[in-house]
Amino acid sequence: MEKMLLKSTTRHVRIFTAEVVKEDLKFHPNKLTIDLDPDNEFIWNEESLKKVNNKFTKLVEERSGKNLDDYELRKIGSEVEGFIKYLLQNGLLSYNPECRVMNYSMGLPKTNEVL
Repeated sequence: MEKMLLKSTTRHVRIFTAEVVKEDLKFHPNKLTIDLDPDNEFIWNEESLKKVNNKFTKLVEERSGKNLDDYELRKIGSEVEGFIKYLLQNGLLSYNPECRVMNYSMGLPKTNEVL
């Protein structure tokens, strides 16, 4: 019997025990795939994407040998979510004014007047 695909979802990070095959998710017990900012709440540049992907890779490597269960996926997702907030607070990422709903889920934007 094939195991079911597991996923962890936070506001800005979705993690799946799967790999992408022909634009579809295919269950894989030893691989994780990340879907970053599915609602396009942020404006991403190559540097910020690379930093988040490196953080994700590092977190996955730290858990090498552990079961990729829903608990571990939630921990990874929460840590990536926290890292996104860090990038936003340090000006390495910004909110997307074209986003469908502007709710400032990671806090109000920093401006020179507020700093």
